[in-house]
Amino acid sequence: METDTIAAISTPVGEGAISIVRLSGEQAIPATAKLFQGTNLIEANTHTIHYGKIMDPAVNEVAEEVMVTVMRGPKTFTREDVVEINCHGGMVAVNRVLEIVLEQGVRIAEPGEFTKRAFLNGRIDLSQAEAVMDVIRSKTDKAMSVALKQMDGRLSELIGRLRQELLETVAHVEVNIDYPEYDDVEEMSNTMMQTKTKEVHGELENLLQVAKQGKILREGIATAIIGRPNVGKSSLMNTLVQENKAIVTEVPGTTRDIIEEYVNVRGVPLRLVDTAGIRETEDIVEKIGVDRSREVLQDADLVLLVLNYNEPLTEEDEKLFEAVQGLDYIVIVNKTDLEQQLDLDKVNELAAGKPVITTSLIREEGIDQLESAIATTFFAGDVDTGDMTYVSNVRHIQLLKQAKQALEDAMESLEIDMPLDIVQIDVTRTWEFLGEIVGDTASDSLIDQLFSQFCLGK
Repeated sequence: METDTIAAISTPVGEGAISIVRLSGEQAIPATAKLFQGTNLIEANTHTIHYGKIMDPAVNEVAEEVMVTVMRGPKTFTREDVVEINCHGGMVAVNRVLEIVLEQGVRIAEPGEFTKRAFLNGRIDLSQAEAVMDVIRSKTDKAMSVALKQMDGRLSELIGRLRQELLETVAHVEVNIDYPEYDDVEEMSNTMMQTKTKEVHGELENLLQVAKQGKILREGIATAIIGRPNVGKSSLMNTLVQENKAIVTEVPGTTRDIIEEYVNVRGVPLRLVDTAGIRETEDIVEKIGVDRSREVLQDADLVLLVLNYNEPLTEEDEKLFEAVQGLDYIVIVNKTDLEQQLDLDKVNELAAGKPVITTSLIREEGIDQLESAIATTFFAGDVDTGDMTYVSNVRHIQLLKQAKQALEDAMESLEIDMPLDIVQIDVTRTWEFLGEIVGDTASDSLIDQLFSQFCLGK
C-alpha cells in the first residue's frame, strides 16, 4: 500500500461560500505547517481548527486567508493524519492553494483514494466504501437512509455473521477429517450440515427477496410514458416533475425526442422518460422518435400508458396494450375534464387487472392516486427503510445469487449422501462469494476498479 501524502479539492467545482483542500498522510500536517502563517500546526491538538494565512513560498506573499482543521490519525476518515484547508469559494482561490500544497512534495489524489485508504486501513469494509458513493448519489430521502445504514455497517454485520457460521461449519468438518482420534470433538453429521446450510440459504433468500426494492431505491425505476400523440404524456411529465420540462401544445407529434428527468414519488425515485407519441407517421423526424420510444419501452421497469378520455379507443391504443404485455404498467386515462368518449369498460378489460387511474392534469386531479399506484406496484404501498436490511448494489446482488447457488449445490450433494469433505467445497465457495461483498476475498483489480468510479477528493 502506498503511504505517501495525497491532496485534492473536496468541494464541488464552481462558486460557493467556501472550498476545501483535503490532505491525508504522514506529511499532511508538516506540509501544511510550512505554508501556514498563524498557529504552530505541528504542536496543535487534534481535531482543532485554526485561523491564518497560506503563504506562497515562491514569491513570499499571502496566497489566501484560510481556516485549517487538524485531525491526527487514527481517529480520522482515512486513519491517517488529515488536514482540511477551508478557503474562499471559487476556482481561482482553491486551485491556487492546491498548487502550493502540491509543491511541498504532496501528490494529487486519485479518484476515491481517500475512501480507498479508509478501506485499506481497516476503518470500513468494501460494502461500506461503496455506500459512501451511494450516499452522494442518493436521489430520495429513503435511498439516503438505505445508503447510510449500509455505510454504518448493517449489511457488513449480517454478511460477517453468515460467513462466520459457514467458516465454523467448514472448520468442524476439517477437524473431523484431520483428527478422527479426538473423541471430545462432536462429529459433523450429514444432518448437522443440512441444518446449517438451510439456515444460511434462508438468510440469503430473504436478502434477495428485497434486493429488487433496494436496487430501485438506489437506481430509480426506469419509467416510460407512452401513448398516442396529444394524450397528455408531456403534461404528465411536467406535473410529476413540477417543471415545464416538456413542450406541451395541442399539435400532435410535438415531442420528437426522448426527454428524461428524475422525480421523487413517495420516497421512490422514478427516472421518467417522456417518449414521442407512438403512431404510424410519414414524418421522418417523428418516425425516428417513435422508433426510439419503442426501444425505451423494452428497457422500462414501469410503463405509464396514457389514454384520452375525450376520444374513443383506437386500434393504435389496443396495439399499445399488446406492446406492454408482460411488463409492469399503469393505465392513465387523462383529460377527464372533457366530455367522455372513451369506453372505460373496454379499457379495464384490456388492462387485465392492472391499475387504471383517471386524471385531469389541467386540474391536477388524480395525481395522488397515481403516486399511490406506483408505490403499491413496487413496495406494496409502503417503503420500509427502518429495520430492514436492503441490498441495493448490483455487484452485491450478483454475488448473493452466486453464493445462494453454491449453497444449493451443497444441499443437493447432501441429498444424495455425498461425503462431507466434497460438500464443504461448495460451502467454502459460498463463504468466498460473501467475502467479495465486504472485500475480504476481493481481488486488487476489482478494488481499484470500484474506487476509480468515485469522485475526486472523496
